[in-house]
Formats: sequence, C-alpha cells, structure tokens
Amino acid sequence: MTTAPPATTAEPTNALDRFFEITKRGSTIGTEIRGGLVTFVTMAYIVILNPIILSTPDVDGTTLPTTAVAAATALTAGVMTLLFGVITRLPFAFAAGLGINAFLAFTVVGSVTWAEAMALVMINGAIIVLLAATGLRKLIFDAVPVQLKLAITVGIGLFIAFIGFVNAGFVSATGNPSPPVDLGIGGSVASIPTLLFVITLLLGGVLIALRLKGAILIALVGGTVLGGILNLVWPFGLDFGFSGSIVSLPDLSLIGKVDFSFDLSKVSVVALVMFVFTLLFSNFFDAMGTMTGLAKEADLADGKGDFPRIKSALVVEGVGAIVGGGTSSSSATVFVESGSGIGEGARTGFANVVTGAMFLLAMFFTPLTSLVPGAVAAAALVLVGAMMLAQIKNIDLGDFRVLLPVFLTATVMPMTYSIANGIGAGFVSWIVVNALSGRAKTIHPLLWAVGAGFVLFFARGPIEALFGVA
Repeated sequence: MTTAPPATTAEPTNALDRFFEITKRGSTIGTEIRGGLVTFVTMAYIVILNPIILSTPDVDGTTLPTTAVAAATALTAGVMTLLFGVITRLPFAFAAGLGINAFLAFTVVGSVTWAEAMALVMINGAIIVLLAATGLRKLIFDAVPVQLKLAITVGIGLFIAFIGFVNAGFVSATGNPSPPVDLGIGGSVASIPTLLFVITLLLGGVLIALRLKGAILIALVGGTVLGGILNLVWPFGLDFGFSGSIVSLPDLSLIGKVDFSFDLSKVSVVALVMFVFTLLFSNFFDAMGTMTGLAKEADLADGKGDFPRIKSALVVEGVGAIVGGGTSSSSATVFVESGSGIGEGARTGFANVVTGAMFLLAMFFTPLTSLVPGAVAAAALVLVGAMMLAQIKNIDLGDFRVLLPVFLTATVMPMTYSIANGIGAGFVSWIVVNALSGRAKTIHPLLWAVGAGFVLFFARGPIEALFGVA
C-alpha cells in the first residue's frame, strides 16, 4: 500500500505548508499534487456519467441539457472540493453523489419537475447544515460504535471495488434469477476493454506491492497509453481524435433553476416529505460513512473514528447539497474515489485544491475528461477497494454481536449499490442483537433513534403506499 510517511514534528517550510499542515502530516507538496491529480483522474467520469443519469424526463416531460449538466457538474465539484479542502484541510474531494442522482432521476422526477427536485435537494442540504452546526450530527456520529465505523470502511472498500468490476464489464447482470450476476458476458471476459482493465489492475497491484511512489498514477497513465495503442490495432470504441474544438465556454444556464413552489395538484405533501426524508438519510449517512472510511485510510482518524475539523467537514458537506441543488447537478458530496488520491499519499486539503482546480478546468475541456478509458479508471477503484478492505484486521470478530452487524454492513453496501443501505443494516442489526442478548444498556440513546429512523427508511415503500404516495 502506498502511503505518506508518518506525521512528523518538523517545522513547516512556508505559509502554504503551515496552513495545510503538509509537513506536520508527513507529506510533501509533490505528494499532495500527485494525490490530487490521481483523485481527479479517478473521479473525472462523473462529468460524463452524471448528465446521462439526469437525462430522465420529469413529470412534465422536460429533460436537462446534457452539456449544461456536464458543466454544472464540473463547476460544483470544483467549487465544493476547493471549499472543503481550504476549510477542513482534508483530502476528501466532492462531486455529484451517484445514489442521490439516481434517486432523483428514477423516483423523484416522476412526481415533480427537475426544478422542484433540485429545490428538494437544497432543502435536504439546509437540514444537514442545521444538524451539523448545532452539533447534533456529531452527536449521532459519536453514538456509532467503533466496530461499525471500521465496518463502514470495509464496506466502502468492497462497494467501490464492485463499482470498478461492474464499470469494467468484469462483472455483469445476467437478467436471470440464478445467477443474477456473472463473470463478464455469458461467463467470458474475452474483450479488449476487460483485458485493459485486468492489465491495469495487475500493473497497479505489482507497483503497489513494490511500494513504488505514484503507483496508482503510473498504472492509470500506463493503462491509458496501452488503451490508445490497443485501440489503434483493434478498435474498441475509444476516441482520441477529439472531433471539433476541445475547448469551449461552459454552459452554465442551469444555475439557479430551482422551484420551491411545488405544484400540489401533481404531488402530495406526504410525498414531498418522504422525498426529503430519503434524501436526508442517504446524504447524511453516505457522507458519514465515506468520510469515516477515508479518514481511517489516510491515518487521520483517532481511536473513536474522529478526524480533524470534523464539525466543519459535516457542515460543508451539507453545503454541498445546497450548491448541487442550486446548480441542477444533484447533491455534491464526499466521493469514495478520493481514496485513490489518499492511496497515493495525499493527507491534506492541498490535494483538494489540485483536484478542484482540475474540475474547474474540466468545464472548458469536456472532451478531455473522457481521455482515460473507463476500464482503466475502474481498475484504480478496485485497487483502492482492496486497500480499504485491510481495515478489517482492526475489528475483533470473536463476538457474534459484533460479527453479524459488521458482516451486514460490509456486504449490503455492494449488494444494493448503496452505502446508506449498508450502514442501516449494520445499525439495526447491532441494536437488535445487542439489545436482545443482554447489552441493551451499552447502546447509545441516539443510536436507538437513528435505528428507528432507518427502520422507517427501509419501510418507506409500505409507508408511501399507506398514505397513497405514488
């Protein structure tokens, strides 16, 4: 695993070093730049993917312009990543959350317009900011047992690795009850993209095993170059030609396109409340789980799972939802792919400055964001997932009251493609197993409240049906 040197007591060399605590955390400016670049390369796909997900017509049949969504996605990611890095000094990059944008596209806009959906995202963000500013979000965070926090790290590792496998075509859905997934297509991975994924994965694995600095970045660059060569010999869809201009002014027409009026003739108040409730739980716990995992991976978390400037981090994360809704790019939240930069040694917010600047540049160079083949980026996700899985060694699994919740947390995440689902399964099972086995007094009162909330979260389907919500 490629990591930065341990934190030192050496004096900072300049104001930049002093502000971001680069030397104090055992890092260097060069390491932070490299980590920031790796994080951007791993996350850049969101500028392409987010417009595709948000292309669903809303209740009025209106769709969001693809180019405008791409520009808004890059702008929001850049601004929030920079803001988070400067305020918290942590290397956690921001972009449109995949689970939340899918919920908006496939559920919310069936009842409201896109402008109204983005207003709901902003309301969700305002509630998160309030909870964080009053300290309630931190209290809820502290109520979570350390074992569950570590399990969240492991689960996120499995989750992003599974994303990598799926994005690379190494694992695919069969459309059948049994087996629901298969290796490649029909059990075969004999395709150029999948071969490129495997080569990049193994190259990165060897370089990491050799403890080579910049291992993941070298693997990404090497995989991209190899992809270009393979595409020349056996064309498989890569386009390095950039037809037309590669530089253009970003289309920012979607900024401010929100509507808080809500047409109650098309959607009920109960439905709106349920939408906000689901957004809140997804946003709240996805971010909490992601930041916990990343902080642990960066060796910035203490024994309780806390990390520097945690209150500021939780407030800024809520601001990400407000900004994402205001730009119609969906809630911006901490991205698990930040782990790739952390894996390269990033330990401070200066890495975020680099990542954020690259996202802002991406607004003007949209074609360049697709330069790295998806299969190559997918390999980086699997590598990082493997690194995060190593945290399981710090969990004592000898007690089944710990084992079952940890197991459910770690497995439900990738199986349901949702960090929130995994956390919910872990919380509820922890409460039930410990309460009914003689340890009810060890459960924090807030954990009981959160567990009850997750029960409602999981039962939202029947609740919506009970109240006649579409």
